Amino acid sequence: MSDVQNWIKETVTNNPVVLFMKGTAQFPQCGFSGRAVQILKACGVDNIVTVNVLEDPEVRQGIKEFSNWPTIPQLYVRGEFIGGSDIMSEMFESGELQTVLKG
Repeated sequence: MSDVQNWIKETVTNNPVVLFMKGTAQFPQCGFSGRAVQILKACGVDNIVTVNVLEDPEVRQGIKEFSNWPTIPQLYVRGEFIGGSDIMSEMFESGELQTVLKG
């Protein structure tokens, strides 16, 4: 496993909610990332760890390989890959995301 893969694994394992996104929670750099942050805030999550993939091309590529998922944003809850903004939207509307986040 590469250094980037190890760093990603540690990040998603050591933090309850991690969102790999374009930009930051305060200044999302794409609509999908912005929507993901809005959904998490609507769920009452205030301790979101965000990783701006635009700051490091290795992390941007590495997270896609780590999850075997081609797009950003990517949400992890307690080390488990949940999905991107479309999946988050569907889960939010059904109430499933809130249940997963409460654990």
